[in-house]
Amino acid sequence: MIYNVIGVTSGTSLAGLDIAFAVLTEVRGKWTYEIKAAERLAYTPEWEEKLGKAAEMPARDYMLLNSEYGHFIGQAVNQFITQHQLDHKVHFIASHGHTAFHVPAQKMTAQLGDGAAIAALTGISVISDLRAMDIALGGKGGPVLPVAEQLLFPDYHYRVNLAENATLAAQSEGQLIAFDICPCNYVLDTLAGMLGRAFDDEGKLAAGGVTDQRLLDTLNGLAFYSQKYPRTLAAKFGTGTILPMIQQHQLSTQGKLNTYTHHIAAQVAAAVQQLQAPQEGASNNLLLTGGGTKNAYLVQAIREAVQPLNINVTVQEEPFRNALMVALLGALRWRQESNAFASVTGAEKDSVGGALWAVE
Repeated sequence: MIYNVIGVTSGTSLAGLDIAFAVLTEVRGKWTYEIKAAERLAYTPEWEEKLGKAAEMPARDYMLLNSEYGHFIGQAVNQFITQHQLDHKVHFIASHGHTAFHVPAQKMTAQLGDGAAIAALTGISVISDLRAMDIALGGKGGPVLPVAEQLLFPDYHYRVNLAENATLAAQSEGQLIAFDICPCNYVLDTLAGMLGRAFDDEGKLAAGGVTDQRLLDTLNGLAFYSQKYPRTLAAKFGTGTILPMIQQHQLSTQGKLNTYTHHIAAQVAAAVQQLQAPQEGASNNLLLTGGGTKNAYLVQAIREAVQPLNINVTVQEEPFRNALMVALLGALRWRQESNAFASVTGAEKDSVGGALWAVE
């Protein structure tokens, strides 16, 4: 079967709206993909402010924003379809939306971007609210991408995604296990912003700093890292816990970047070690993906950290990877196949997640 899907994502870093048109092919349970077109629509300062303050809004204003943002996504997708000549070629749209609230302990999650509005504007069926069913079943609602990663990249025993958070996925005792490792790009980008940069290009700023062992030990000692999987990071862990802790230490911003880079590397190695297969001859291949792969200093730090574990690291640079994964999660929902696994999220059972807004 072939599915022509537009995947839409928005990260909490407010970098912009990612839109990707992917052709997904399934043959006897094996999936392949080709991204035919993709682009990032940068948010205006007005949208950055609205989305950034969504969690603080009164209920009525929040619901109005949910509708407004859904229409914004719908208009963006229409422009994307026109620009790339995709009229009548898209089977359906899978939209993750923009996470405003995520409180698994109270069985609640909310992603902005009304799916009905997207469907109404585009005239194309939409799948949205991908996390909601898992949350209702007592799961953590994330990480949401490992199921898609397992289908597209089955030859790697470990898969680490360096996005706003670093996440790990692996097969362990016949089950897919995945969990959040630590905050990643959002913290690094915020620190780079203190030096007037949008991000640390290739990690050059971090490379010019010196590791502060006291700060590194403090970060590595955070209680979150002793939690057993499945575990997921709260949306504000990076801003509410990590960054204030870093700022308490008197060292240069480059030193902070350097230290936090080595913190990420140390936690990746620790997470891999938790799932390292004990059987002889087990695969030690690790696929490193996500925006953080552009940070050469971070990639090298991870290679060095996992070297004692005899891990072979392969780097895959795919800038629209998350939009691709959301597209595949949507395809699984379309097929009524599980796209959230209890072994990943801790839910009562596997589930088929996503609200379908069907267009005749």
